[in-house]
Amino acid sequence: MARHVGPWRHSLAIRAVLVLAAAVAAACGGDASRRTTRLSIATGNTGGVYYPYGGGYAKAIGDSLPGVDATAEVTNASVDNLKLLHGRRVDMAFVLADSLDDAIRGRGAFESLGQVEARTLAVLYDNYTHIVTIAGRGITRLGDLRGKVVSTGSPGSGTEVMALRILRAAGLDPDRDVRRQSLSVNASVDAIKDGKLDAFVWSGGLPTGSVLDLASTMGVTTILVANDEVLPALQSSYGSLYSRLVVPAAAYPGLSSDVPVVGVGNVLVANASMDEQLAYDLTRVLFDRHADLAAIHPEAATLTLATAVKDSPAPFHPGAIRFYKERGVWTR
Repeated sequence: MARHVGPWRHSLAIRAVLVLAAAVAAACGGDASRRTTRLSIATGNTGGVYYPYGGGYAKAIGDSLPGVDATAEVTNASVDNLKLLHGRRVDMAFVLADSLDDAIRGRGAFESLGQVEARTLAVLYDNYTHIVTIAGRGITRLGDLRGKVVSTGSPGSGTEVMALRILRAAGLDPDRDVRRQSLSVNASVDAIKDGKLDAFVWSGGLPTGSVLDLASTMGVTTILVANDEVLPALQSSYGSLYSRLVVPAAAYPGLSSDVPVVGVGNVLVANASMDEQLAYDLTRVLFDRHADLAAIHPEAATLTLATAVKDSPAPFHPGAIRFYKERGVWTR
């Protein structure tokens, strides 16, 4: 025979279940006020700018946003970073604008992957394309790279994309006309010191620590003029992604004059699915902690509200747009 249970017994039973559920949730960290959001930031190798900048930014996030922790990940940089972002293995990434352009269009290195749903938080600073050699290697112009051992950057890096495009624009076949190596900037510097490499390409900010080390220890270091030779061809193929920049002689020991080079922007991106408020807060931290980030690397000091919203090939995240509108710099 079924037993009748009064309403008050139902109420007690429900209360018991709710109390138990709350206890379990608290034990497992289920209290939303205590839950930690963990973010992963894809940067680059330790010899470039992305890693120290990203490490400083990760710390600033943790110090500024309660309940949010961030970690800077060492990677091969732009192309790999965008693939990691596409696979939801990281939440944010430092990337070159030309690699980002390929990613959102699903072309080049991303052809088999498809379009990457990346959204811009800020355009951070410009990269200078270094084509580095040292005295005694017989290299004074791009054409002298023919037959030489040349590193075009880590596989899956934005440097590699840039290096291959520059060589082709200079009339060189990267696979036939140079003896190509695929080394990180740190490994490239070591290989030049050991006499195993004649030159290397590096796309980075100023100064890049590894290049500074080479210039300081090997005496005269040459950064080849690349701008006038190849910039028109690059702009013909890729538009305004590439620009003219100048490496000042004071940037590295041994440079006797300013060097015109090819420039490309660096962009901080997030996945399109990121929560709007989180994207807003992450963008705000870049500016609230600007002085702290600038103390970590000089390139961080170049970020301004005006430059942050210029010339990204990817759409801006709605959270970032809200931040820039509040600051009066979003006019689109």
